[in-house]
Amino acid sequence: MENESEAVLALNPVTFRYKKKLDPERVLHFGLIAEEVEKVNPDLVLRGEEGKVMTVRYEAVNAILLNEFLKEHRRVEEQRQQFEARLSKK
Repeated sequence: MENESEAVLALNPVTFRYKKKLDPERVLHFGLIAEEVEKVNPDLVLRGEEGKVMTVRYEAVNAILLNEFLKEHRRVEEQRQQFEARLSKK
């Protein structure tokens, strides 16, 4: 999952509102632009019958984000232990 993790770090989250015809209340949404995601990693989008990019595979993005979070958590825990070991030597 190493390459996928790097890809997620290159993604650009956006806010957007659907056109009034689709969403009369124009609620603010958070997400990713599927065409941009495709450029970063084509495996993170779903395509329609004609091969056109339709949507982001958010379940895959979430799994990769969780992987990144866990890696960082382990790194922080390791640093905390090293720091505490140094403090106890004083």
